[in-house]
Amino acid sequence: MLNLHLAQQGPIEAPAIDLPAVMPLVIVLGAACIGVLLEAFLPRQRRWISQVTLSLLAIVAAGVSLALYIPDAPEYGATTLSDTLAVDPPALFLWGTLLALSVPALLLIADRTVERGGAFVAEAGISPGTFQDKEQAATRSMQTEVFPLMLFALGGMMAFTAANDLLTMFVALEVLSLPLYLMCGLARRRRLLSQEAAVKYFLLGAFASAFFLYGLALLYGYAGSVRLSDISLAAAGTDRSDTLLFAGLGLLMVGLLFKASVGPFHAWTPDVYQGAPTPVTAFMAACTKVAAFGGMLRVLTVGFESTHWEWRGVMWAVAIVSMAIGAVLGLTQTDVKRMIAYSSIAHAGFLLVGAMALTDDGLSGTLFYLLTYGFTTLAAFGVISLVRDGGGEATHLSAWAGLAKRSPLLAAVFTFLLFALAGIPLTSGFVGKFVVFSAALSDGMAPLVVTGLVFSAVAAFFYLRVVVLMYFSKPAEDGPTVSVPGTFTTAAITLGVVVTLLLGIAPTFALDWAGAGGFSIMS
Repeated sequence: MLNLHLAQQGPIEAPAIDLPAVMPLVIVLGAACIGVLLEAFLPRQRRWISQVTLSLLAIVAAGVSLALYIPDAPEYGATTLSDTLAVDPPALFLWGTLLALSVPALLLIADRTVERGGAFVAEAGISPGTFQDKEQAATRSMQTEVFPLMLFALGGMMAFTAANDLLTMFVALEVLSLPLYLMCGLARRRRLLSQEAAVKYFLLGAFASAFFLYGLALLYGYAGSVRLSDISLAAAGTDRSDTLLFAGLGLLMVGLLFKASVGPFHAWTPDVYQGAPTPVTAFMAACTKVAAFGGMLRVLTVGFESTHWEWRGVMWAVAIVSMAIGAVLGLTQTDVKRMIAYSSIAHAGFLLVGAMALTDDGLSGTLFYLLTYGFTTLAAFGVISLVRDGGGEATHLSAWAGLAKRSPLLAAVFTFLLFALAGIPLTSGFVGKFVVFSAALSDGMAPLVVTGLVFSAVAAFFYLRVVVLMYFSKPAEDGPTVSVPGTFTTAAITLGVVVTLLLGIAPTFALDWAGAGGFSIMS
């Protein structure tokens, strides 16, 4: 009967694919699959160089493909793969941002100089604290599976930011999340902390995905479709009950806010940032936030712009809570990585202010903020990986006392990055906050902007506390040492610092690109 039915329908046509538009995504995911094969068939001693070369070539090739496509891209974007992906100006900017950020992230992951043999263990199943674990910590072998995992996560992030329907967005969410869960548990040192972080991230991430999926189901029940444009049409011109619409939106936003580390959906962030290998923390802190806010901007703008008066009040409260949690609890932290984690929660609140504007300036300002925050954070975690003692990274604040006397250059670099996170002028962080708050002010959100400025001032205190500790405290006699960075780590930190400075002095090019156009509303 099934064959007869199919015969009556005629031949099934494959969906049209705009290959030049999706080529960057195809290259990244294709390279990830090749990386899995290399891991299976190459001898261990040849895997590192092969995986690093493949990953770098894939990112560069994807970037070149993106650069070649942009001049000929349709002004209002294009949809492809049965309209499941929308390759529009914001998606192109987000793809470029993700690819650019993945280069220093990959360099930090690939470095084998700061931590002998790299930051990743060869066998994650060995029990922490045992003889085998100590023997493994001293070996020079490296867990090279992390490279295809990173490429899969990157491909998921790119698909997530371009997803034109909620089902595609959910699949992309899982593709980007599952590799990160694994990568968090592969730290060479402090294994129990790393594995605990991975389990917490996985369990809380599973709950968030369930919320997202339940919200998707409710929205399908409301609109009869999971496509964002169809949901928008149903919300704007139907007499159906709004209960399904706003219940679905609320559950959907829980999943998105969790992935973006927005308070009060932030519970995983401090523990995972602290426990994960620092290169993985850097990759998550920069790229995952770009992907999460990119998807959130698309959902709110394309699917729910017509109902913004109903949900904006709730999002105001979420933004204020996120800024308050990040700024106030950040003051109490004694670990540098946890402090940066709470900083990311505060920055998520600032980004949410721009995302709520739903104007051209709000969109371009938020995209620019994501770019600036990503490079600054990557460089900051690169610096953190260099301050070490006998147990590995010395992340307790007391270990950073008098660091300027031990390594003036490293202290100066970290001070500059902290100033950027605080939003001091002549850094990219200042320009990012300025454009986001300006867009919100123009859209009538003056009270929220004032609240953001107050919490920015509060958050600046714990950045300046570290600066004072480095320059005006006496170093401990048995204090940590500053490792000489390898070529990869040096390049990653240098790239982050240079971009942070350039975007603070001459941000015009990035702002113009971020404002090149809006989301595609085609169905």
